[in-house]
Amino acid sequence: MSRRDEQNTPDVQYEPDENPPVPVSLGSGLQLVVLGITSIIFIPMIVIRVSGGTDAYLSWAVFGAVAVSGICTALQAVRLSRIGAGYLLFMGPAGAYIGVCVSALDQGGPALLATLVVASSLIPIVISMRLALFRRLLTPTIVGTVNMLIPATVLPVVFSRLADAPHDAAFSAPLTAIATGLVIGGISLKAGPTLRLWAPLIGVIAGSVLGGTLGLYDFDLVARAPWIGLPLGNWPGIGLDLGPAFVELLPAFAFVALIGAIQTITGAVAIQRVSWRRPRAVDYRAVEGAVTADGIGKLISGLAGIVPTQTIGVSVPTVELTGVAARRVGIFAAGALILLAFLPKAIAMILAIPSAVVVAYLTVVLALTFVRGMSEVVQGGIDHRKALITGVAFWVGVGCQNDLLFPEMLEELGGGLLRNGITAGGIMAILMTLFLEATAARRSRIEVELDMSVLPKIRAFLHTFASRNGWGEQMVGRLDAASEETLLTLVEQDEGRDKRERRRLLLKAHRESGGAVLEFIAAVGEENVQDRIGLLADRPDDVLMEREVSLRLLQHIASSVRHQQFHDTDIVTVHVKTP
Repeated sequence: MSRRDEQNTPDVQYEPDENPPVPVSLGSGLQLVVLGITSIIFIPMIVIRVSGGTDAYLSWAVFGAVAVSGICTALQAVRLSRIGAGYLLFMGPAGAYIGVCVSALDQGGPALLATLVVASSLIPIVISMRLALFRRLLTPTIVGTVNMLIPATVLPVVFSRLADAPHDAAFSAPLTAIATGLVIGGISLKAGPTLRLWAPLIGVIAGSVLGGTLGLYDFDLVARAPWIGLPLGNWPGIGLDLGPAFVELLPAFAFVALIGAIQTITGAVAIQRVSWRRPRAVDYRAVEGAVTADGIGKLISGLAGIVPTQTIGVSVPTVELTGVAARRVGIFAAGALILLAFLPKAIAMILAIPSAVVVAYLTVVLALTFVRGMSEVVQGGIDHRKALITGVAFWVGVGCQNDLLFPEMLEELGGGLLRNGITAGGIMAILMTLFLEATAARRSRIEVELDMSVLPKIRAFLHTFASRNGWGEQMVGRLDAASEETLLTLVEQDEGRDKRERRRLLLKAHRESGGAVLEFIAAVGEENVQDRIGLLADRPDDVLMEREVSLRLLQHIASSVRHQQFHDTDIVTVHVKTP
């Protein structure tokens, strides 16, 4: 392997399609469960306690949250047709729903909550069906900024849990947290690939043992819990009264569902970045599947009358830490969650883990999430636009999260939703991106058959476009060459299609600082142009296949090529710099 490959290849032990040994799969799955179970249980507990719900309903809600999270995690890993990502994506209740769910329970009880969750579940399902229309919001800048905001908003709350220790053991919590972090960090930094897989789990066990000797592990909680049991409460049902309370709260639920869909998109993009040894272009068909599974998870949650689930950000950093990205791990984790729903004592054993151990674990995991977000933003270079959008959105999110930006106003606006840093920062990044889109130069367009016979029409179109922007023959030549090679590559994907199935091509062109952007939009294809271009660097010239000659030329003509594949749309974006 070349030096270049060694530097660029991620340290992935098992890719999504590979099957690690059962002990590795089970251990990695349990690590995900240990990391995610706290939020799965605590979020519905907070919602129901704050709203004054009964113990019976709380028991049902916790049982349902654990079981539904397991079902949805399996759905993401398995990928049934257009449902699920086919990657390791962990599902669970989201903190963004706490406020709206409390309001729903206050105004109409579990039945109203169930109705609102079912109604809002349509938002991600509809988005997944037309994800190509939202591709302007799938930029690395927005995705990376949201990833950076996740640890920035969660870690302050995580650090506050270090105070959850007895007053007579003031040094116990810091000592336990430091020991846990040292074990995880030391093994991850210095151990071999096999032992590194177990670093998080070993750190949690070591920290729990130390915490137990210092009086931090809650043995009474474990002793009181039964071994096997069903929830105390029953299914609360769904309300059919679509009255004022439903009308008042539905926009808030819809907005949170939209933000949740964006976070799921972010997670589905990020998990693809870290799951392969050789970097690949993002497969947006997998992203569509992830968002569909997100909507179905919310639908199941609504039918069960519990707080809705969505993708939560523990999978990506865990994969980065362990190097295990096999979807088999998701199935093991899902099975463990479903089993845990019927084992109260096992849940109690996890809940009894000292807060200091959880804090150390989450600190390592979320730090990797922050770095992943930074990498997403700077990929392909960074200019003043990227820098401004990322910087402003990030600090607006941090300011809103910490009540530093007009807290009284944000408390009233949108029911307090903008006090969540991820929501506020994400919206700011989206608005600034949409502003750039709205004020960009007018796009020229032409629609033709996807066939090489239309090349003269495309050349005439590009010649007019170049003349309108004051470019000379040299730039016209570059545009002609780029369009010809891209068209040739797309036409190759249509080989063997019936004439009635031939695709049409929509070509858009617009000016951008330093050059032009050509956007080729057609029906979906099977091969990714961006991936194939990336492989050329590793293929010796003497074995270059004839069909790859066009890609080799395109690689040198264009400054960048981005291929987005959806179930119903195939989009290739080519950037051509002026001479």
